Amino acid sequence: MANFDNIKLEKGLYTTGKSFTSALEELDPSENYKGTSLEGLDAFERQLKRFDIKVGGVHSDVVEKFFKTTDSAALFPEYISRAVRQGLEEANVLPDIVATTTNIDSLDYRTITSAPSDDDKELKRVAEGAQIPQTVIKTQENLVTLHKRGRMLVASYEAIRFQRLDLFTVTLKQIGAYIARTQLNDAINVLKNGDGNNNAAASSAVATSGTLTYADIVKFWNGFDPYALNTIVADPAVLEKILNLPEFKDAAAGLNFHATGNLVTPIGAKLVRSSAVDENSLIGLDKSCALEMVVASDITTDFDKLIDRQLERASITTIAGFAKIFNDASKILTI
Repeated sequence: MANFDNIKLEKGLYTTGKSFTSALEELDPSENYKGTSLEGLDAFERQLKRFDIKVGGVHSDVVEKFFKTTDSAALFPEYISRAVRQGLEEANVLPDIVATTTNIDSLDYRTITSAPSDDDKELKRVAEGAQIPQTVIKTQENLVTLHKRGRMLVASYEAIRFQRLDLFTVTLKQIGAYIARTQLNDAINVLKNGDGNNNAAASSAVATSGTLTYADIVKFWNGFDPYALNTIVADPAVLEKILNLPEFKDAAAGLNFHATGNLVTPIGAKLVRSSAVDENSLIGLDKSCALEMVVASDITTDFDKLIDRQLERASITTIAGFAKIFNDASKILTI
C-alpha cells in the first residue's frame, strides 16, 4: 500500500545500522508503486516529491526549502550524501583497477590470499588413485589498513539558505571527487608497496634508462603469464610517452582515441593516469585478480548538525582500505 505521504521522518532513520534510503524503503517499499506515476523512484526520491523539493535543473529550489518542516529537514543529510557520492562515482577510476569490493561492518578485516608457484599453476593430468594437486588459500598475517577520508563542510545556514540546490550540488560533488582521488592514491600505494603482508609489487627497469620502447612494453606484458596485463596505471609523463609510441599511432588505435577519447595501448590494456604513481614509472596489473577494496563505511554525514541547521564544521566521511589478492598480478616498470 502506497503511503509515502504519511511517513514520519526523523533522525532515528540515520541510526538503524542501514542507509537512510534502506530504512525508508522498509517503511515505504518501492514495489508498492509498480504501474503508478511514481514507479522508478526510490523511497528518498518519493519524499523529495512529497515536499516538492527540486534538487536539480534550472528551476531547482533553494537550500531553505529543506527546512520548511521538521520532516523535510531530515532529508537534508541524505541529499548531501547523495551529491557527494555522485561526485565520487563520476571521478572514480577504482573500478578499472579493483577486482572486487568487500563491505564489512567492523574496523578489523583480514583478507585471504594465494601464492601459487609456477608448478601449482599448471593443471596436470591426474593418474587414477593419485593425489589431486592443491591450491592453498589462507588468510593474511596482518589486518587490512583502513583509512577514514572525508571533508569538513564549513558554511553557516545563513550563508547558503538562499543558494540554489543545483549550484550547491556542484560544490558537494567536488568533495566526492576529492575523496575518489585520495582513495585512488591509497590503492596505488598498496599496489606498489603491498598491504603490510610482505607483498610489494615486483619491479623491473627498461633496457635503456629514460627511453620507453614498444619492445619494453611487450616484454613487460609477456612477463605477466599466466596473468593478463589488462590495465596500466601510469605517471602522466610516462602516459604521454606511451601515447607517442609509433605503434600507438596506427590507424585503428588512433581512430578509436580520436573518436571516443578512450585510451587503448597496442597491447590492449586500459590506461589510467595518476600522479600517485612514482615519476617515470608505471604499474601493470591484472584487474581481475590483483586488488581488493574493503569498505567499512559508505558516505556518512554528520546528520545531527545538518538537520539542526548547524552546518558549521559538519563532517562528510567514508572508511575504506585496499588489499593485494594475487601478488604476481601487479608489477612495476621503471623507465
